[in-house]
Amino acid sequence: MPRMSTLNSPYLLGFDGIERLIDRVSRSSGDGYPPYNIERLPRNGGQATTLRITLAVAGFTKDQLDVTLEDNQLTIKGKQTEEPDREYLHRGIAARQFQRTFVLADGMEVGGAGLENGLLVIDLVRPEPERVVRTIEITDIA
Repeated sequence: MPRMSTLNSPYLLGFDGIERLIDRVSRSSGDGYPPYNIERLPRNGGQATTLRITLAVAGFTKDQLDVTLEDNQLTIKGKQTEEPDREYLHRGIAARQFQRTFVLADGMEVGGAGLENGLLVIDLVRPEPERVVRTIEITDIA
């Protein structure tokens, strides 16, 4: 059965990429690990809009975390390895791997990432775009 397009208006031209993004996000993992926050930081004067993603990654070191940006997809991966020389009497904290993906809007840039007290903080910046008004010349069609 064909799926009904959410962007099927004849006035929305070239938005097929957005539909693919919506499909990709809707199929992403529903796993809640690691927990995360997304917040908008207050603007100071004419600064760009800044968003902050904070992930709770207790037990991970910088070497066990990987943050990559490919096209508009921000991916955070964490990989802990088992330590075979340890003998646990009780194992309540598992060495767990994760992958969390965020799709960024065009124009969003990663401002930086930091790890402190078990929290991985990634700042995203969206500079204010220049407003461009262009007059299109109308020519005769032969």
